[in-house]
Amino acid sequence: MHQGAALILAAGLVAGVASATFAAAEDDDDTLSRQALAAFRKGEHTQALKLAGEAIAKAPDKPEPLALRAQLHGAMRAHDKAAADLTAALELEKNPGARADLFQRRGESQFKRAKIKESIADFDAFLKVQTAQDPHHWQRGISYYYAGEFQKGYEQFERHQTVNPNDVENAVWHFLCLARARGIKEATEKLIPIEGDGRIPMMEVHALFAGKSTPEKILAKAGEGEAKGERLERQLFYAHLYLGLWYEAKGDLKLRDKYIGMAAAVADRHSYMGDVARVHAQLRGIKPAK
Repeated sequence: MHQGAALILAAGLVAGVASATFAAAEDDDDTLSRQALAAFRKGEHTQALKLAGEAIAKAPDKPEPLALRAQLHGAMRAHDKAAADLTAALELEKNPGARADLFQRRGESQFKRAKIKESIADFDAFLKVQTAQDPHHWQRGISYYYAGEFQKGYEQFERHQTVNPNDVENAVWHFLCLARARGIKEATEKLIPIEGDGRIPMMEVHALFAGKSTPEKILAKAGEGEAKGERLERQLFYAHLYLGLWYEAKGDLKLRDKYIGMAAAVADRHSYMGDVARVHAQLRGIKPAK
C-alpha cells in the first residue's frame, strides 16, 4: 500500500513510539533505553537487547521498556518475541491511548506470525479507542482476506478508498475480497477506478485486474527504463506479488505459487507488504524462490 497511507508500518526501527515514550524521562531505565536504541542504530543488536532487558529489570512495573524491546524484536523480525513483550506491556499499561497503540503494534506482530484472527482482534481493540482511524486501516482489510471474512474485507477497502483514493493496491484488495465473496465477474465490474498511482508498475497491475492488460506487460513494465538495484527489485516485488494474487483469484495455483514464491524470497526488504507476501506463502504452503 502507499507508504503515505500507512496507519502504522513496521518498516525497520524508527524512533517513533520510543522517542515519544522516553523523551520526558530522566531516570536510569530511560538512560538504558536510549542506550539500547543507540546500540541498535549502530547495528549492535545483541547489545541493544541486553540493554533493553536491563531497563525492563530496573522498571518491572513500567510498560515502556517492554514496548521498546518489542520494537527491537520486531525490527529483527523476531515477531514471536515482539508479541510476547507487547502482551506483557499491555498488562501494565493503564492509559487508554497508549493501550490502543500497543494493541495496534501487537496486531501487526500477530499478522507477521501468521496469527490472522489474533491480528484482527488486536486491530479491533485499537479501533475501539481510535475510532476515527477505521477508514485508514487497510491492514485489517488484508487480515480479513486471510481470515476468509471477505465481506468485511471489501467493506474495509471501500472505506479506505475514501481517505486514499489513488492507491491501486486498495482497489486490488477490494477486488480480491469481492471476487471471493461474489465472484470475479462482479469484482471486475466493480473494480475501483484509479488514476493517480505513479508507482511502477501499479497502473499496469490495475489494468490487469480490469481485464485490459497481461502478466507479460506487467513484467515488462516493472523492468523497463533505467531502474536497477533496490528500485528494480521493488518494482519486480510488486509485480510478482500482485501477479501471484491475480493467479490465485483465477484459480491457477501453479502460477500463483511461482510468483508468490518470488515475492516471498525478497520479503524482508519490502516493509509490511513484504510481510504479506511471506505470510501468504506460509499460509498457502508455498516455498520462497531460491
